[in-house]
Amino acid sequence: MHSHAFPDELAPKAIDALEAKADWKAFGTGTIDDRLKSMDDAGIDVAVICTIATRPELTEGILRWCCSIRGERIVPFASIHPGSSDAADWVRRIVDAGIPGIKMHSVYQDYCVDDSVLDGIYAAASETGLIITPHCGRDTAAPDDVNRASPERIARVIEKFPDLKLVCTHLGGWRMWDESEQYLIGKKGVPMETSFTLHDLDPRREVELFRRHGIEKILFGTDWPWASPVQERRKLEQLDLAGEELEMILGANAAKILGL
Repeated sequence: MHSHAFPDELAPKAIDALEAKADWKAFGTGTIDDRLKSMDDAGIDVAVICTIATRPELTEGILRWCCSIRGERIVPFASIHPGSSDAADWVRRIVDAGIPGIKMHSVYQDYCVDDSVLDGIYAAASETGLIITPHCGRDTAAPDDVNRASPERIARVIEKFPDLKLVCTHLGGWRMWDESEQYLIGKKGVPMETSFTLHDLDPRREVELFRRHGIEKILFGTDWPWASPVQERRKLEQLDLAGEELEMILGANAAKILGL
């Protein structure tokens, strides 16, 4: 439910730029072909590809690219920059194009998730059923004092827009696990995906948080190319989960959300 890719001609520059900001190196080239290969290696049938519009003028081109890559195995999520003057209209255009969701990232798009500037996007998404998957918690590319996507802020969005179809990344708050447990886990009922949690959290606590929130709301994610799908799946399978729980997390829950 959480991976990234770029057009072939942009992928090398994008990976280099992101690696310069991150604490780790990519596990792939960032192209669609390499994404499909990584899926084959890990036994993954379908992947969501998340895009990020870092400037308002990129929104249209990203939507065109999303339409060009979608298929039986690739579910693209488009992106809307909050600074777009017609951001709410873009929600409707994305829905009309048959794209099921958008990705938003507070660090790379320079906003806080509960900023009022996003209300138009959230309201339009609530009306149309468009899924929004925001970055949640801290980010390796931002200083530790950046708190733009905290679980507390995300909880405010859910309270203000209860019909919004939100999928929280990183179990509600990367490296803000206590805050996620305080404000989101077991309280708000929003689906959450697992990327960058499996090597940070104690395995027993991870299973406890999964079950407290509800196994039916936990989705497998990797944030590829920033993690290895093979390794992430192996870590998940090593947790003390029942076979039915594992099956739900690895695919059944996501299939319901995406209507597959």
